[in-house]
Amino acid sequence: MGADIFPEAFLERMKQLLGAEYDEFLIVMNQERHQALRLNRLKLNMNGRSAAEIFAIEDNSQAESWSDDTQPLTHLSKVPWAENGYYYPPASQPGKHPYHEAGLYYIQEPSAMAPVEFLEVQPGERVLDLCAAPGGKSTQIAAKLGGKGLLICNEIHPARARILSENIERMGICNALVTNETPIHLAELFPDYFDRILVDAPCSGEGMFRKNQTACEEWSPENVELCAQRQDEILDNAARMLRPGGRLVYSTCTFAPEENEGSIGRFLERHSDFTLLPIDKSVFGSVPCDGIPQWGNGLSELRSTLRLWPHRVNGEGHFAALLQKTGSFSKSCNSYEALPLNGTVRGIPEKDLGEFIPFCQENLLLSGDTLTQQLESAVGMKNETVFIKFGENLYLAPAQLPNLKGLRVLRPGLHLGEMKKNRFEPSHALALALSPRVAARTRNLSSDSGQAISYLNGQTFTVEGDKGWYLICVDGFSLGWGKLAGGVMKNHYPKGLRI
Repeated sequence: MGADIFPEAFLERMKQLLGAEYDEFLIVMNQERHQALRLNRLKLNMNGRSAAEIFAIEDNSQAESWSDDTQPLTHLSKVPWAENGYYYPPASQPGKHPYHEAGLYYIQEPSAMAPVEFLEVQPGERVLDLCAAPGGKSTQIAAKLGGKGLLICNEIHPARARILSENIERMGICNALVTNETPIHLAELFPDYFDRILVDAPCSGEGMFRKNQTACEEWSPENVELCAQRQDEILDNAARMLRPGGRLVYSTCTFAPEENEGSIGRFLERHSDFTLLPIDKSVFGSVPCDGIPQWGNGLSELRSTLRLWPHRVNGEGHFAALLQKTGSFSKSCNSYEALPLNGTVRGIPEKDLGEFIPFCQENLLLSGDTLTQQLESAVGMKNETVFIKFGENLYLAPAQLPNLKGLRVLRPGLHLGEMKKNRFEPSHALALALSPRVAARTRNLSSDSGQAISYLNGQTFTVEGDKGWYLICVDGFSLGWGKLAGGVMKNHYPKGLRI
């Protein structure tokens, strides 16, 4: 996309903001953008090793250690500010590989990986991603929780909320509640509740102009002002939901001062119980990336915010601020007893699980005292959990899951499957969350041979073996379900996801 596509008023403002750096900025904005992905530490193979562990590259000197150009995870180089984040060459097209559908990685713009790192999420905490679609930052938070604690991912727009839910499923995340709510309604239900909150606010999207032509076409000074007003409201509601001593990260993908330093300056004027914390910027090298106080209300503290410029770092435009609420804070959730307004969800006893129990006995290799504990281990959940039902659909959820009354919910934990008459049909979400080591029967397909692509197309295939459910894998990682009968593997990959 050339600079001649950018709105004239936008270019004029950028010239005023950047001064002598404006020409360099324009040159970079006319170049190809940097592309990156995050390896999924939650995704385990048949040997119990995670995708992040297997494909990790410690430094750029090892960037070509995976030399097979038919694979998407070749010629990687580290994104210095993001755990498990790597740049990839555009020619590798990782979004079209079976590894993507198996949830081995999430394709994410490199600068967008920074804000979650500043949250310093700890396993066991309650975390809210308030404006979560499409799910890049939510899946990043979930990896840091490591199956312990509670993540609530919210998106106000229904269509985008569905995409968010699909990405939570694809990445094998078990301890997330996906909601489609307004921030003000959530604030009414969750006062002083969360340890950490991410507000990746809806914005004018100027930092994504190279990536998203629609954002460029929809830009106007009036829209910038509208976004700033909306951000004020969202931040106020987030403040109500953060526990004393909790941390809040505010981020945008725009250059507009009104939506960045301006939003934080206005917020601090309204909320004397919040302070700005310094962000460790050493991971960005020696490039200047401080916030600009005069672009806000002149508060010197605004210098501690972060500005990423595409002509200074290998990523798009991004802004972030780290805020803390006055009060004491412990990394142990057990020291804080705040409950959601409607209390926590009530699970159903194991005796009411019907055909799910024989399904587990026949198709999973479980060991432990109770079925709940066995499943927790099988899917990497480190919480106490409960079984809950929506109609005929069965879920495994953290025991601390809020009561769902009055909430628009898309995904209340891990969808296990559907309890049909005289049988249980497992869900695609369960397949993606399971470690292949606990499946009684597996069928491993090679990504090199095209077998996995055929499966993703919905094709059946012939195979010898015992009849029943099989966990279909690609190069040792779970991909979906198949059911063998009469030597034919029936394809249970969801029709709506088929390639």
